[in-house]
Amino acid sequence: MKSWKHAALLVGGLGFSHLGNWIYFVAINIALLELTDGSAAAMAGLFVIRPIALLLTNFWSGSIVDRTDVRKLMVLTDVVRGTLMLFIPFASSVWLIFGLLFLISLAGSFFGPSQSVYITKLIPAEDRQRFNSILGMSSSGAFLLGPALSGLLIYRFGTDFSIYFNAATFFVCALMISLLPAVPRLEGTAREPVTLHMLRADWGAVRSFVLTAPSFLAIYLLFQSSVIIGYSIDSQELTYIKQHLKLSTEQYGFIVSVTGIGALAGSFTAALLAKRISWRWYLGPATLLTCIFYFLFYLSHTFFLAAAAFVLLGFFMSYAGAGYATWFQKQVPADKMGRVASLADAAQGALQIGLTLAVGGLADGLGLQAVCLFFSAAAIVLGLFLSIKVLGQNPSKPIA
Repeated sequence: MKSWKHAALLVGGLGFSHLGNWIYFVAINIALLELTDGSAAAMAGLFVIRPIALLLTNFWSGSIVDRTDVRKLMVLTDVVRGTLMLFIPFASSVWLIFGLLFLISLAGSFFGPSQSVYITKLIPAEDRQRFNSILGMSSSGAFLLGPALSGLLIYRFGTDFSIYFNAATFFVCALMISLLPAVPRLEGTAREPVTLHMLRADWGAVRSFVLTAPSFLAIYLLFQSSVIIGYSIDSQELTYIKQHLKLSTEQYGFIVSVTGIGALAGSFTAALLAKRISWRWYLGPATLLTCIFYFLFYLSHTFFLAAAAFVLLGFFMSYAGAGYATWFQKQVPADKMGRVASLADAAQGALQIGLTLAVGGLADGLGLQAVCLFFSAAAIVLGLFLSIKVLGQNPSKPIA
C-alpha cells in the first residue's frame, strides 16, 4: 500500500474511537438495564436513537459531505460528539440521557458518509479490500478489548468514568485525523450554500444513479435488510442473556469478549486473503452465515452454545463488513458517494426504527425467543438471496 503511513494513521484514529465506543456501549447498556428494570421496550428505545437522527439529517447531510473538506468535517463531528459525551454523567433522567445521545447521533450522522468518501479518495482501488479488512480488524480488536476494559473500568471507577473515556477517544480520533492530508472535493461548489433547489438536484442525481444500476439497488436492499434485522434483534441481546439464559453480567461480558475474538480472527484472515479471494465471497456467503449464527444464538439454551454461536457470528460478520465496504466503494462514484450513502442511510434508518421498536414490543407481548428466532430466520432467507445474486453474476462483468 503506497500510502501506508496515512492508512495507518486513519486506522489508528478510527480504531481508538471504536475502542471508546465499546467501553461506553457496555456501560450505558448496564446503566439503562438497571434503571428500567430490564424493559425490552426501553432497551429497544436506546437502539432507535441513532436511526432517528439519521432519518432527520441524511436527506441533506450528503449534499454537505460532497461539497466540503471531509477531513475537516470528520474532525469537527468528533469534537462535537466528545464534548456532548462529557455531559451524560450529569444527566438525571433516562429522557435526558436519550436527548444527549440523540444530539451525539445527529453529529455522528455526518461522520459515516465522510469516512466512506475519504477512504475512497485516499486509498487506491487495488488496496481497498485489504484496507477495509484491516480497518475491520481494528474495529474487531476494539470489540474484543473494549468490553473487557469497560468491565474493569466500571468495577474500579464506575460507569461515569467509562463514558468520560469514550469522550476522550473522540478527541484523540479528531487529532489523528487532523494530521491526515485533505482530499479533493466536488469542484466549483465548495462555497455554495445548501438550498432546497440544490437538495432537489442532488436527490435527482441519486435517483438517476440508482435507476441506471438495478443490480446495485437489489444487492444494497438485500444486504441492508439482513443487517437491519440483525441490528433490531441485537437490541434484545442483553435481555435474552440475562432473562432467558439466566446468565450473570460477568458471563455476558465473556460472551461479548469471545465474539470479539471471532471478529478479530475473521478480520485478520480476511486481510490475509484479500488478494486471493474475491470480495463477492466476503459479501454474499459471509452475510448468510452471519444470519445463520444469529438464529443459532437465539436457539441456544446454554452458556456454551450461546458463546459458540457468537464467536462464529463475529468471525463471518467481519468478512461481510469488508465485502460490503469494498463493493460500495467500487460501485458508487466518489463525487456522489456522500449523497448516495446519506440518502440510503435515511431510508435504512426509517426501516430500522420501525423494526427495532416492533421487535421490542412483540418481545414483551409474545416472548423474546420466539420473536428473535422469527426475525433471524427472515434474515437467513435474505442472506441466501444475496449470495445467489452476488455469486450468480458473471465475474467478468460489473455487478451494477
